[in-house]
Amino acid sequence: MITKNELKKIRALGQKKYRDRYREFLAEGDKIIKEVIESNFHISAIYATSLWLDKNKNKIPAGCCNIISLTQSELKSISQQTTPNQVLAVIKMPEGKELPNPQNQLIIITDNIQDPGNLGTIIRTADWFGINNIVCSEDTVELYNPKVIQATMGSFCRVAIYYTNIIDYLRLHKNKVPVYGSFLSGKNALEHNFQQNAVVVVGNESQGISAETEKFVTHKINIPKFGKGHNLKPDSLNASVAAAIMMAIIRSKG
Repeated sequence: MITKNELKKIRALGQKKYRDRYREFLAEGDKIIKEVIESNFHISAIYATSLWLDKNKNKIPAGCCNIISLTQSELKSISQQTTPNQVLAVIKMPEGKELPNPQNQLIIITDNIQDPGNLGTIIRTADWFGINNIVCSEDTVELYNPKVIQATMGSFCRVAIYYTNIIDYLRLHKNKVPVYGSFLSGKNALEHNFQQNAVVVVGNESQGISAETEKFVTHKINIPKFGKGHNLKPDSLNASVAAAIMMAIIRSKG
């Protein structure tokens, strides 16, 4: 049975100001919750149907967290999803960590990514290509937005996300590693000799990489277009799609 206070708090966690206040966030769905259980994240509570709990009771470590059985109707009342899943968890936000060093790994930087689905997909794709760290500009959509968490499909458990002033971050590592960015005027990505210890900047959905960030891009890259009528629309790629293509090309050169 869920209490009124729990119900109120869970609903409140749909908003950033309350996530910041409680230092907790929500995740939903069988796959994502199982990923969280196996990760280093601390779960405060799991709310699930009796059917889900019966199937997964052996996967939840003893003393892991509060476990509350709910009806499908009760779960729907706290879900952030249009079609509720069988399980929802309240999870503690981890403590901040030292920013990663691009001199020994490939790092993604997001420059004002606004769409939750795009950020979530970038995180999921980075996980696929073995990229462990993403540095986000302070105006990038929040990681703990429920739509971002959902779009990662659990990859947020393995890919560390940092928020910082990316200009300061790029200035700190200036001339130490290549910085790749996608531009229409750039060199053909398929013909470029990429390095694996580097930074890849992913720009805003409509504006691309900002003028201030562009100053730190050392290699302007273009993803070639093969469709008929090269001067016709579409004249750009979705941000997460472009990021995925860049990751695939760079890893293929490793």
